[in-house]
Amino acid sequence: MIDISKLSQVMGDLDDDAVIQFVEDFMKSNPTPEDADQLMTAAQEGMAIVGDRFERGDYFVGDLIYAGEILADVIDMIRPILSEVSQELNRGKIVLGTVKGDLHDIGKNIFRIMAEAEGFEVHDIGIDQPVEAFVEKVKEIQPDIVGLSGVLTLALDAMRLTVDGLKEAGLRDDLKIIIGGNPVSKDANDQIGSDAFTTNAAHGLNICKEWMEEKK
Repeated sequence: MIDISKLSQVMGDLDDDAVIQFVEDFMKSNPTPEDADQLMTAAQEGMAIVGDRFERGDYFVGDLIYAGEILADVIDMIRPILSEVSQELNRGKIVLGTVKGDLHDIGKNIFRIMAEAEGFEVHDIGIDQPVEAFVEKVKEIQPDIVGLSGVLTLALDAMRLTVDGLKEAGLRDDLKIIIGGNPVSKDANDQIGSDAFTTNAAHGLNICKEWMEEKK
């Protein structure tokens, strides 16, 4: 039996060779979708280690990008298992983007990859997106969920303006809105008018899955 928790440490250490070897061994063990879900949780915990080290100044932006690339490789390797689940689930549609004034996309991209693997149809409109871009995409796609991402403190104002814009366009009532990124909090969530907040991609994905279960 493979100790999945070890993946968190080698991910946190940015030891890509060890990560790849670990996942190769994992795939040889005839894993179930539940096993793959546990592995994804361990990988996300590894990303949290990277984030903590970045906050302490031990890692830099390049390390964050590299960690995201390692995670993408992990997901590609276990995609055959995840795709079996995603094809059956068809959970719902998400419009996702980084709000105006913020150019960060690492957390957003990690969330997108994980959400797609869990059966969501994700429409990622990119970074530095104005209110109008979210409004137009929501009109076009008619999603179940909108995800607003941002790392800078100024992103909070942009998130509030985006939620207000969706309200003014008459699109808010049928939407769940989740905000994500370093500056978000319960107070920010209340002031912005979103339905939930998260600083962790895996936690945010769980919230979205719960919302879709409630709609059934």
